[in-house]
This record gives sequence, C-alpha cells and structure tokens, in this order.
Amino acid sequence: MLIAVVVFQALLWIWFLGCITTYKFGKVLLVGGEGVKSIEFAMMCMYSVGVALFHIYLPVGRWFLLAILLLWIAVQFRSHWYYTIFGASERKLTGYNEWFKGTARIFPVSETRLIPDLYHIVLHLLIVANIVCAILR
Repeated sequence: MLIAVVVFQALLWIWFLGCITTYKFGKVLLVGGEGVKSIEFAMMCMYSVGVALFHIYLPVGRWFLLAILLLWIAVQFRSHWYYTIFGASERKLTGYNEWFKGTARIFPVSETRLIPDLYHIVLHLLIVANIVCAILR
C-alpha cells in the first residue's frame, strides 16, 4: 500500500508542477504555468509539506495532508465542477474558456456549462486518489 501512496503522491506533485511551470508538448498546451508568485505555488508548498509530514510523522502528518487535500478538492470543485454541474453565467463561461483557450481537451467547450480541460480532469482525479490513499493508509 505504501508504494501506491508514494506513486500517487509523486504523480500529483509532478502533474501539479505544470501550474507553476508550463507543460507544452509540441503544439499541444497541457497547462500554462503561473510561476512562483501565484496561489498555485502556495498550494504546491502546502502539499509538499503535507507529504513530508505524512512520511515523517504519520499520525499527525496523515491528518495534515488529508486536510490540505480536502481543502484543495473543495476549491477545485468550486472553481470547476460546480459550474459544470449547475451551469455558469455567460461572464464566468467566457472568462474560463478564454483563460484555458488552447489547452488540451477531452470534451469540447460548451455554450452553457463549464467543461474542465484535460489537465484539470487529471488533476482532480489525482487529488481524489491521494485523498483515498491518505484515508486508507
């Protein structure tokens, strides 16, 4: 089980690094990085501390990491999936689609619902996988 935990933690860390740097493969933009002066970098630091505490001081570190992951998924839900499920205002939809224009997508952009791009779908799945690992460990 510990191997799965470490693998999912490493995958999430590497995947989320794309929010700090930019992941572009040829002409395909996966995600545009915001740099170290961003809220994404602060989240990366909190996650890194949580992972370190998880492995160094398991009883407390596990709950600390779980709290960070639950906060993170709540923010992601509010930023993305809430508008996918319940719909978005024209202003929100236009802003989101403009901000993530050109990123790789599994599902096409919608006129009425916010549809997360490939990067965010994978990010959210990895966060959930890490939550499950933190609970089961």
